[in-house]
Amino acid sequence: MAADDLDLEAEYNNRARVPEHPVHIAGWQRDSAAYRDSAHCELDLAYGPGARHRLDFFHPPGGEAGGPVVLYIHGGYWQALDRTTSSHLARGANERGLTVAIPSYTLAPAASLAEIVSEIEAAADFVMRRTGRPLVVSGHSAGGHLTACLMARSGGLRFPVRAAMPISGLFDLPPLVPTSINRALGLSVEEAHRLSPLEWDPPAGGRLIAVVGGAESGEFLRQSRAIVDRWSKAGVATHYHEVPGANHFDVIAGLANPGDPLVDLLLELATDA
Repeated sequence: MAADDLDLEAEYNNRARVPEHPVHIAGWQRDSAAYRDSAHCELDLAYGPGARHRLDFFHPPGGEAGGPVVLYIHGGYWQALDRTTSSHLARGANERGLTVAIPSYTLAPAASLAEIVSEIEAAADFVMRRTGRPLVVSGHSAGGHLTACLMARSGGLRFPVRAAMPISGLFDLPPLVPTSINRALGLSVEEAHRLSPLEWDPPAGGRLIAVVGGAESGEFLRQSRAIVDRWSKAGVATHYHEVPGANHFDVIAGLANPGDPLVDLLLELATDA
């Protein structure tokens, strides 16, 4: 848990911490639209009945090589953005031979956090049933939380999730309750505990790489270290990876570059999925 004397708003309000965040988000939108225009992709597939129950597949330019599919889950504190701001992040894995699926999900307050977790489980199951292949799951910020949820509770899926790479993930949710981030979520302290992967039984084995930006707040660094420590003690092969100098918005940039260390890590995970 977070220390009582921390300014939790300052620790978790990333848009306030990074005043240039609109430039990053505009860049995501621009680069994603350009990649959708050029990539070998299948867009707007329905994985459920809701308006936002849609996902996109991005395929390797040289054709399918088999192996696991990367499921990438966007961030936005469960209350902003959608899959169309992350399309370009499939490029690095695509050019290294991996297929990438990117879902949207219903945002808070239209959906509760528990409902969002269930939607992502449905998206993951759809991808595995459609492809017949297991997943490597990754996601940014809120998507990092959903990544850990999938790995910890994948017993109902076609294949268990054995490999995951949350990026700037949130695994301990009670510190969010008194912040402005909780206005849309409406989490009680009890719900925050119940939906915190750090408080769940860790998965039985598998591999987790927790990525975080070196310039992020102390709380984001703590969260990634905490899940690495807890899951490692339970027998998961874990690794903590800081992206030097990266803030909460540019920490994911390397996923678009096939030569970036983050893509190397995804390829390593693909051998364990």
